[in-house]
Amino acid sequence: MHEFEKLQKLEVAAYGKVYKARHKSTGQMVIIKKYNLGIDNEGIPDCFTEEANLLKDLSNSFYVFRYICLLYWYKNEKPSLYMMFEYLDMDLKKFIDSNPIPLQPNLIQSFMYQLCKGVAHWHKFVMFHRDLNPQNLLVDTEKRILKIADLGLGTPFPDIFDNVSYEFYSLCYRSPELLLGARNYKSEINMWSVGCIFAEMILGSTLFPGDSQYDMLLHIFRLLGTPSEEQLPGLHTFSAWHDYPKWKPQYLTFAFPCLNTVGLDLLSKMLDYNPEKRISAEAALNHPYFDSLDKSRF
Repeated sequence: MHEFEKLQKLEVAAYGKVYKARHKSTGQMVIIKKYNLGIDNEGIPDCFTEEANLLKDLSNSFYVFRYICLLYWYKNEKPSLYMMFEYLDMDLKKFIDSNPIPLQPNLIQSFMYQLCKGVAHWHKFVMFHRDLNPQNLLVDTEKRILKIADLGLGTPFPDIFDNVSYEFYSLCYRSPELLLGARNYKSEINMWSVGCIFAEMILGSTLFPGDSQYDMLLHIFRLLGTPSEEQLPGLHTFSAWHDYPKWKPQYLTFAFPCLNTVGLDLLSKMLDYNPEKRISAEAALNHPYFDSLDKSRF
């Protein structure tokens, strides 16, 4: 750790601190997460080595924030644990806020392709991200590269969750089945979030800016129409379902006048009420929306 110079404290949390740092001899910029360990703690706890192995697998994709290493340091009779990651200078939320709206169509197309590449990589490991939102996507502003961050929010997806905690999911990017209290879900919840992020890059603002689960559902229903049992199977069995106002779906062409026909088709497939019909990340990569993209760059 003495080889690194701490430049800026980025976060203070219950587990420890996060720093921006620079390697003194090479100049490489990194993010360092310092974890506080108990004084009687000898060696690296198993949970951290397991997480490190998972992070190593996930960050094998160029479109996932790169995990570098795990360091254990014993100094002044106090053990500390450090996780080191690559440094990127901005998250997507700040990037959207700092650029003219709408973003250039070819840039949105490029970012969406990279995001789908990263999400497909996660799903290949039978993992889903518990909080896909623009603040958890990092951007290399010079090279126009987008990467999925907060790798620690990865979770394997079994068929059923008996004790689901929604505390990780940012409200505005939760799928309708999550908002309604569904217990059976998989990677489809990530693709709804990807659709919301797609829309946000076009609009420059949050697609569904609800301040509660109920308010979120009203925002969704006003745009996409109040779902039927056919559109969202099991609808009436969800714990948060009751008789909502009956709205008809709006035409997405009016809501997204800057988006071409194939882009609207991809967005509608990501925002499908039925999780079984919602497009997967792998299928999205082959959607006609990306036909005009030079994929050899990726």
